[in-house]
Amino acid sequence: MLRLGILGLGEGRSTISASLASKKFKLIQICDANKKLCEERALEFDFQNWTTDYNDMLKSDKIDMIAIYTPDHLHFEHIKLALEHDKHVVCTKPFIDDLSQANELLALSKKTKKKIFVGQSSRFFEPAMRQKKDFDKGLIGELITIESHYHADHRWFLEKGWSLKQSFKWLYGGLSHPVDFIRWYMPDIEEVMGYGMLSSNGQKAGLKNQDTMHFIFKAKDGRIARVSGAYTGPTQPASRDSGMSCILRGTEGASQADYHELRYAVTTKTGEEKIITWGDATLKHYFRFEGQSHHAGEYQNYLEYFADSINNKFTAYPDLKEGIGTIALLQAMDKSLETGLPVKVDEILSSYNISRESIGL
Repeated sequence: MLRLGILGLGEGRSTISASLASKKFKLIQICDANKKLCEERALEFDFQNWTTDYNDMLKSDKIDMIAIYTPDHLHFEHIKLALEHDKHVVCTKPFIDDLSQANELLALSKKTKKKIFVGQSSRFFEPAMRQKKDFDKGLIGELITIESHYHADHRWFLEKGWSLKQSFKWLYGGLSHPVDFIRWYMPDIEEVMGYGMLSSNGQKAGLKNQDTMHFIFKAKDGRIARVSGAYTGPTQPASRDSGMSCILRGTEGASQADYHELRYAVTTKTGEEKIITWGDATLKHYFRFEGQSHHAGEYQNYLEYFADSINNKFTAYPDLKEGIGTIALLQAMDKSLETGLPVKVDEILSSYNISRESIGL
């Protein structure tokens, strides 16, 4: 049983629930710089071993692994410190916000021999896991193309001061989910082209960066994929259009995994068409808090997968290398929005002196 420490108790709330419900982890300590939040989580989960000092967890010989849910710009330093203190690491997406730090993490991971896993939670939602399983079984034949989107009415975000800062971009906070779906099935993206705009809703609120975006990706083998995101306007009813979907189109069939809905549809190579939904027991596993907030079930799924990778000595994906590759793709997308031109991922990697071989591409 792995012994776990959790850093960052906002999003980390899900990981507290996940670890306490799992037989593969023992929660040792939780940490946040906000003392009040520590006290709230301690009361909520009846778990009293908390600290406001990250060093307490780093120096503890009772902790094997640290799960990091801090703001993006702090990820590098928190991951680095965990590795230097001989801990395995789970870090929420997006992995790091500065690719100039990537080579240092690659070297440190190799030196310490500690595993790093990127908590890309949408891969670990029931419909997405079923879609991947069916694809790997060959039910839709050879992959032709992928379409994925994340559309949400997040106008409530505009009431938060940090969302109106120049540093906040929906490209990273939102589109990293559907982009990860693309890379899951089509990892070797060569080039990206995209357009974005700031909607009138975003402009009125004072948002600084695009809230509506569409991108096309091209892989080295010539296959293409599409991603879109829209974040400050109304959406369709969930019965008509999920907030997030991944559609695979194959030579002999097609499939679609939806989120937040526990809904999956597939047309198999036999011509059979199925729409699959899951009941209350599965719903309660995934959504344990008010409404459909947080991601406790997905986090438990990926934490247990990561635990298995440590105990059974296999690589859990997305790992450090894949996480760096996804950030490079997101930065290529960002550059395409700025220039209005196609951008090659290799250009981004080479500008930071990152070789494709070092990240397994």
